[in-house]
Amino acid sequence: MNETLAGWLQILALMAALALSYRPLGDYLAHCLTSTRHLRAERLAYRAGGVRPDTDQTWPVYVRSVLAFSLVSVVFLYAFLRLQNHLPLSLGRGPVTPDQSFNTAVSFVTNTNWQSYAGERTMGHLVQMAGLAVQNFVSAAVGVAVVAALIRGFTRERTDRVGNFWVDLTRLVVRVLLPIAFVFALVLAAGGVIQNLHGDQTVTTISGGLQTITGGPVASQEAIKELGTNGGGFYNANSAHPFENPTGLTNLIEIYLMLVIAVCLPRTFGAMTGDRRQGYAILAVMALIWAASVAVVTADELHSVSSTAGHAAGGMMEGKEQRLGVWASALFAVSTTLTSCGAADSAHDSYTPGGGGLLIFNMMLGEIAPGGTGSGLYGMLILAVVTVFAAGLMVGRTPEYLGKKLGSREIKFASLYILTTPAVALTGAGVAMALPGERASMANPGPHGFSEVLYAFASAANNNGSAFAGLSSNTVWYNTALGLVMLTGRLLPMVFVLALAGSLAAQRTVPVTAGTLPTHRPQFVGLLTAVILVVVGLTYFPALALGPLAEGLR
Repeated sequence: MNETLAGWLQILALMAALALSYRPLGDYLAHCLTSTRHLRAERLAYRAGGVRPDTDQTWPVYVRSVLAFSLVSVVFLYAFLRLQNHLPLSLGRGPVTPDQSFNTAVSFVTNTNWQSYAGERTMGHLVQMAGLAVQNFVSAAVGVAVVAALIRGFTRERTDRVGNFWVDLTRLVVRVLLPIAFVFALVLAAGGVIQNLHGDQTVTTISGGLQTITGGPVASQEAIKELGTNGGGFYNANSAHPFENPTGLTNLIEIYLMLVIAVCLPRTFGAMTGDRRQGYAILAVMALIWAASVAVVTADELHSVSSTAGHAAGGMMEGKEQRLGVWASALFAVSTTLTSCGAADSAHDSYTPGGGGLLIFNMMLGEIAPGGTGSGLYGMLILAVVTVFAAGLMVGRTPEYLGKKLGSREIKFASLYILTTPAVALTGAGVAMALPGERASMANPGPHGFSEVLYAFASAANNNGSAFAGLSSNTVWYNTALGLVMLTGRLLPMVFVLALAGSLAAQRTVPVTAGTLPTHRPQFVGLLTAVILVVVGLTYFPALALGPLAEGLR
C-alpha cells in the first residue's frame, strides 16, 4: 500500500512540475525563436562562422545546413574517438575501434546515443566532455530548429524562407539548453550525482575484496543527456548506476528533464501560430498516449506473470533497482521510450512480454508523446496533417490546417516521413534475422530473441538509444548496420519535414469558413489519436506479433 501511494505521489508530482513549466518555458522558447535581437555571445559566434544572422534561408538551404552540420559533426567526433589515446584526460584508454567509433559518432550526432560499449571502461574524460556532451547540446538543438522551421511554414505566406538554421541552433544552445542544464547539473550534484575529474580508483569493498571505480564529470553530462533527450550514459548501467542516479528524488528529476522541453513545445507552437488552443490540442494527444502507456506498463509489471525463469524467481523486480522499485522504473521506462531519450534506470530486457512489448510500441509510434526535443512535435504535426487530410476526404472538402491547404504535394512529404522510419527499422531487423551470425548475437531463442533484435532497430531508427540488453550488438556488423539506420532514421525524415515547411510557406493563408475542420476541439484530439494508433498498428503489428505478442501467449 505504501509503495502504491508513493507511486501515485511521484506521478502527480511529475505532472504538477510539468504543468507549472508549460507556460513560462513554452513562451520563452517562442520568444527565443522569434526575437530579432542577438546577444553579444551569439554575434561573436556568427562572426566566427561567417553567418549573416538577419538573413533567412530557403528550405533547401536550411536542409543543406542541417545535413552539413550533422555530417561534419560525425567526422569530427569519429576522429576524436580514434585519437583518444593522444588526448589529455584519456585515463589510459586506447583508441576506439573503427566500427564502434562510427557507430558512436553517428549515435550522438543523431541524438540517439545508442551505446554498444561500457562508458567508464572505453571513454576518457575529455572525450566524454568535449565530444559526447557537446553533441548532446547541439543534436538536441537541431531537433528544435527543424520544428521551428515547420511552424514558420504554417505562419508565413508567399515566401520561400523558413528561418536561419545557424541562428536557431545558436540561440537554442546559448539561451535554452546551456542555462537549464547548468542549473540542473548543480541540482543533481547536490542530490548525490558525482562531479569530478577522478580517474580509476581501487577501493576495498565491505566483503574485503577490491573494486575499481571510475569517477568523472557525471552530473554535468547527466543533466543535458536527459534535458536534450539524448540518453547516453556515462556508465554502462546508465541511469541505473548510483553515481548517475542515486535516489528516488534524482530519478524523478531526470524523468522531468527528459519530458519538459517536449511537453512545453506545444505551447511554443500555439504562441508562434497565434492560436494557443492548437497547442493544447496537441498536448492533449501527447498526454493521453503517455498516461495510457504509464498505466499499462505499471500494471503489467506489478501483476503480470512472465514465463521467463528470471521473473519466476524474482517477480517484477527482476532487472529493477531496489532503491527505485516497480513504479519509478515503469515511469522512467515509459517516459524514455516515448521520448527519443534512451536513458534507462532498469533492464528493459527483463520486463514482462506485455510491458516490454509496449516499450517497443512506444518507440514505433515515432516517439511523439511527447517525443524528443523538437522531433516529437514535428512528428505529431506531420500526423496532424494526415489526420486533417483524411477528415477532408470524408466530407468531400479540400483539407486545411492552420489556414494552409493540404494538397498532393504536402501529403506526399507527410507520407514519406511516416514510411521512412518503419521501412528502415523493419528492413534492418529482417536482414539481421536472415543472417545466421547475427542471430547468434541473441541471448535468448524464439520470440524474445526476435524482440531483442526488433527493439534494437526500432530504437536506432527512431533515435531512441535504449536496448534489450540480451542482444550482443558490439560486433562489426551491428555497429555498422545500426549506425546506418540511425543516420537514415534521423536525417531523411528531417528533409521531408523541411520540404513540407517550404511548401506550406509558399502558400497564402486561406480564411476559416464554416466547412473548416476545427483542430482545437476534443473531436480532433480523438481523431488524431485514432489515426496515430491505426497507422502504427497497421505498420508494425506483424512484427510485434512475431515478438512480444507471441511471447506473451506462450
